[in-house]
Amino acid sequence: MTATPVSAAALAEPSPYAALAALETRVAAIGFRLTTANAAWCPVQQPQFGWIWGDPRLYDPDRRVEALAVYGAGDRDAAFIAGIAPTAPAAAAGMRVGMAVLGMQGAPVPEGRDAHPFARITAIEMQLAALRPTAPLALDVGDGATLNLTPVAGCVSDFRVEANEKPGAIADGRMVLVNQGLAQFASDDDELAAAIAHELAHNILRHRARLDAAGVDRGLGKQFGRSARLFRQTEVEADRLSVWLLAGAGYDPAAAASFWTRFGQREGRPLFQAGTHPNWRDRVAALTTEAAAIYAARATGKVLQPPLIDAPPPLE
Repeated sequence: MTATPVSAAALAEPSPYAALAALETRVAAIGFRLTTANAAWCPVQQPQFGWIWGDPRLYDPDRRVEALAVYGAGDRDAAFIAGIAPTAPAAAAGMRVGMAVLGMQGAPVPEGRDAHPFARITAIEMQLAALRPTAPLALDVGDGATLNLTPVAGCVSDFRVEANEKPGAIADGRMVLVNQGLAQFASDDDELAAAIAHELAHNILRHRARLDAAGVDRGLGKQFGRSARLFRQTEVEADRLSVWLLAGAGYDPAAAASFWTRFGQREGRPLFQAGTHPNWRDRVAALTTEAAAIYAARATGKVLQPPLIDAPPPLE
């Protein structure tokens, strides 16, 4: 890759990638904490290293040099580490933000099957998720150097951040994607953790696979009838479990109700989700009920037992 000179005026202005990079480290820390602290509750686990991956291919060619400079990633066409949780195995092994990874377990980094910007990252994440949850990993980080990491077992999910001002997030069964606008909306880490825990709960409860098995309509028809009812059921389930995931990771369980109250009252909120999502007042009431159950269990010395994981109700 040939570097393109960056003008002095451009260097004098704060790069938008600086905020994105800071958020990736923040989400890496929250995701690592949620997945590893709650691992015992998760029926399916994967290795958690406490990182978020980056790739030069994600950035427009005319902004690529600027973006990579923020991360300290150099100018080679290689996947790199975009965010690291401070207490995670990646940090303990000496990895740093911007460090390129050229190989894993003695083989080149997988390239992915298509030209999509996230293809290489997806291939890397899937290869790592297939390892035993605590299996050691050797990484070729260039210049003849190898780093050895031992992950921590955690709930199934990788994390990504998108430079999108819309306050949203999605889960696809194995990955949680957080929009930059959502992090900006959250008032603190507890509220951001509440939003991320909701998406993580979708993955833990296998909602995408269960909805597909139920034959829901993912097009315009999702807003009506049986499909809307089943989507709404999964949202209620994710809300309920998210509060327990917060508690299990040491976050404030009340942050879920706080976040969704403000989210439900925000200006410009979309109306088209009315069929697939509960009314915000109803979901806040349910979140408050779950938090009260957690406080009551703690007060009596009971072991926390999250709902739904062992026997989620059928989607029918």
